[in-house]
Amino acid sequence: MPDFGDTNVSHETLEYLAAYARELLKWNKRINLVGRATTDDVMSRHIDDSLQVYDAVENPTGIWCDLGSGGGLPAIVVAICARETALEVVCVESDTRKSAFLSHMARLLDLNVRVIIGRIEAVDPIKADIISARALAPLEKLLTFAERHAKPHGVCLFPKGETLQSEIHRASEEWQFSLEAIPSRTSSRSAILKITDIARVERT
Repeated sequence: MPDFGDTNVSHETLEYLAAYARELLKWNKRINLVGRATTDDVMSRHIDDSLQVYDAVENPTGIWCDLGSGGGLPAIVVAICARETALEVVCVESDTRKSAFLSHMARLLDLNVRVIIGRIEAVDPIKADIISARALAPLEKLLTFAERHAKPHGVCLFPKGETLQSEIHRASEEWQFSLEAIPSRTSSRSAILKITDIARVERT
């Protein structure tokens, strides 16, 4: 069994994750869901990355909204881990082919996933308890999306790499927020930014 760090991955959950990985690789031959150079280590590179995003919130409830879901990382992984709970995972994706893949995975694995096809800034506010986005946009842009789609006391989870410090600095010029940087277990140069209490900086 792959080592997924602090995540308690049961044998059944591992089977679900493996089924997802197989479909991801199959569909990736036709549409670009993950980088072709990373397909040899999907479980450790992409799925474990997504598992640690799920780990960042203890016992998530309500609505988890993943923005720009693409191939379902972390959305489908979150839905697999939460399949015994009432958590609803909402995927917002503008690409119709990627949206079709997300809907296919939800049906295939019988997951509590709702796919919304459209641009993040144009779809109706989701009013999510948790917002996630992986490899989507700079932090300042993500906070704009979060302002639209998160509940007032919502939690945002944004994995970031080497540019995280500069992104935090730029975002803080326009936004106030509480931040916890959770070190990544898959890369020493990365972290998951856990953000709450988002508000625009007031100009005088």
